[in-house]
Amino acid sequence: MARRSLPLLKHLLSSSPSSPSTSPTLRRSVTYMPRPGDGEPRPVTLIPGDGIGPLVTNAVEQVMEAMHAPVYFEKYDVHGDMMRVPPEVMESIKKNKVCLKGGLTTPMGGGVSSLNLQLRKDLDLYASLVNCFNLQGLPTRHQNVDIVVIRENTEGEYAGLEHEVVPGVVESLKVITKFCSERIAKYAFEYAYLNNRKKATAVHKANIMKLADGLFLESCREVATKYPGIKYNEIIVDNCCMQLVSKPEQFDVMVTPNLYGNLIANTAAGIAGGSGVMPGGNVGADHAIFEQGASAGNVGNEKLLEQKTANPVALLLSSAMMLRHLQFPSFADRLETAVKQVISEGRYRTKDLGGSSTTQEVVDAVIGALD
Repeated sequence: MARRSLPLLKHLLSSSPSSPSTSPTLRRSVTYMPRPGDGEPRPVTLIPGDGIGPLVTNAVEQVMEAMHAPVYFEKYDVHGDMMRVPPEVMESIKKNKVCLKGGLTTPMGGGVSSLNLQLRKDLDLYASLVNCFNLQGLPTRHQNVDIVVIRENTEGEYAGLEHEVVPGVVESLKVITKFCSERIAKYAFEYAYLNNRKKATAVHKANIMKLADGLFLESCREVATKYPGIKYNEIIVDNCCMQLVSKPEQFDVMVTPNLYGNLIANTAAGIAGGSGVMPGGNVGADHAIFEQGASAGNVGNEKLLEQKTANPVALLLSSAMMLRHLQFPSFADRLETAVKQVISEGRYRTKDLGGSSTTQEVVDAVIGALD
């Protein structure tokens, strides 16, 4: 049974909309004109998940309430050791179209499949997007990193087609289709076009997997011809990893098959500041799930839970992405600006960012920085 944030909903309905940000960097010369009714609070399915998931999703709930964001949550208990996502949860996501999710444990081996994969397949969330960028005030080895990794989310090595041929011999199939390759390429170029990005790089291993990755490249090349304003290039995945750790600033939008995208996104996240600060989400034609961008299945460890020191920044920034997806741009700007201000000031940071703050201390600092 879903648990709604009713006090927040009542407050939303009685509150006046927030004023636009006064920050010079976010002030708009032309206002955003909503359609009548766009300010109505929107329901969002919330899955706190396992481990640190409830801690960081609660951080989002607190910040949303503090800034009177026009969303309310339908909360469900889902855990990675379940055989399937409960039907009522799937119904909620299909009804609301948008979900915010903490990490779900993925069992190693055995007969229990990943619920993260089930959500992506059943909802046809074919595009994973992870934004890896430098945050001002957070020291990293490389500067000027701003990479968007767009990964095909439904096939490839993650198709789950495995069987034991004879004892001791397992066959695992990598499935690449023209349909899925074309639509992820179209999404990547459309994203680049809509976000004023200048370059798209296709990551592949077509020198070895000539048919499978060859088909992926063929699809990317066909789509690239329709976007002459976006520079297109290709890179072999092993060289890509080397280039990422040596000159990451050369990359802009990267479009990849499933497995490569997982590796590339996590590498890029580590270069730009760590998985604890990188936002992301999964989107299809009808639904979207927002979660921590890199290492999305991360559920932390017992020490983080005991000390309540999990980093909420990645999920807070993913929530800003969610607010933009819901067409609440001023709320997204306020949240993103507050998070970046806290990081830049450096007083409140969790251990993974070199600090000693608790999750709640970071949340309180973000709430204090809201304009």
